[in-house]
Amino acid sequence: MYAFEFRHDINLLDIQWTGLFTPEIATRYARELIDAFRRSGFRPGYRLRIDMNATTVQPKDAIMTVHHALQGFPRASRIAMVNRSAIGRQQIRRLMTQPYLRVFDNAEDSLAWLTAPEEMAA
Repeated sequence: MYAFEFRHDINLLDIQWTGLFTPEIATRYARELIDAFRRSGFRPGYRLRIDMNATTVQPKDAIMTVHHALQGFPRASRIAMVNRSAIGRQQIRRLMTQPYLRVFDNAEDSLAWLTAPEEMAA
């Protein structure tokens, strides 16, 4: 369903979603992510990538559960969402309005943007 990795070498929280969430799975995901973040040693200003290419659009009740559960999550300095689906991109843009967020078709391009120096990422 999901996996996350804290890549200290590049200050990146790297998340992959691989299945459809239910509200119960969404609640577990948020709880596990918050706990793992606390243990990771990461601080606000990290980079975040969520690769959603292995799944379809998430059910509204599940995505809203994630959205609400992570409202107070420490802020990233850049967010890259990876999703090739037009409908998936619409869902992302409807819920995530941060000006430091970009949506990409593939993981490679998202990583290049996330790790670029500040002046090149604008």
